[in-house]
Amino acid sequence: MDIKIAVATHKKYWMPEDDVYLPLHVGKALHEHLELGYTGDNTGDNISEKNESFCELTGLYWMWKNVQADYKGLVHYRRHFTKGRLWQDKKLAVFRREDFVQNFQQADILLPKLRKYYIETNESHYVHAHYQKDLQITRQVIAEQCSEYLLAYDQQMKRTSAHMFNMMTMRADLFDAYCQWLFDVLFEVEKRTDIRGYDAVQRRLYGYLSELLLDVWLETNSLSYKENSVTFMEPQNWLKKGGKFLLRKFKGRSC
Repeated sequence: MDIKIAVATHKKYWMPEDDVYLPLHVGKALHEHLELGYTGDNTGDNISEKNESFCELTGLYWMWKNVQADYKGLVHYRRHFTKGRLWQDKKLAVFRREDFVQNFQQADILLPKLRKYYIETNESHYVHAHYQKDLQITRQVIAEQCSEYLLAYDQQMKRTSAHMFNMMTMRADLFDAYCQWLFDVLFEVEKRTDIRGYDAVQRRLYGYLSELLLDVWLETNSLSYKENSVTFMEPQNWLKKGGKFLLRKFKGRSC
């Protein structure tokens, strides 16, 4: 079983020592002077120059267009699929080939566990943190370009959970089909959005939008999947994150 999973990164970082992983320097076209010793996403068929607004999706696109394997996927230098106990060394808990093979015996798609917001819908969470008009444009594009996905899109906006992080590993034909659909939608949204005046965070909108579109694609195509734990490889300040979440809900993204 040939498995290739890109580890999207913009800086030198610890990488798992397993041949399924391919460290990928995303946004390399914007920082050609920076040499990390990893494969750059500015090779072959690529959208590396769009990294400021497409984020890790430039790595997803690169995997779609340039890698042949039985299974393909994307993780992040700071986020990995993991096993084991919370007190275990995080690096030792990162999935290896045998873990992916075992999971693919149960399902052809591996995703992070649902991220639950409880007091927010996916739509309200996005609107409190970003610009509502970009969601509206995305819905319009789906309605015009692939209307069979519109019902799932509307349902997804009303839910209080989603498979976030733009992390996944799939059988190659499914991976390629997802990328074809996703980038068809996002490139059309890009044509219709005006991001002049957006700050650096808001310019990452296509990465944010795509986090809400994965479940739309899965549901419309009636695809089954297996969820797995994801570990953030660095310490997180959950009190600070929770505080920002509540501030955005009650006061908007300006906070």
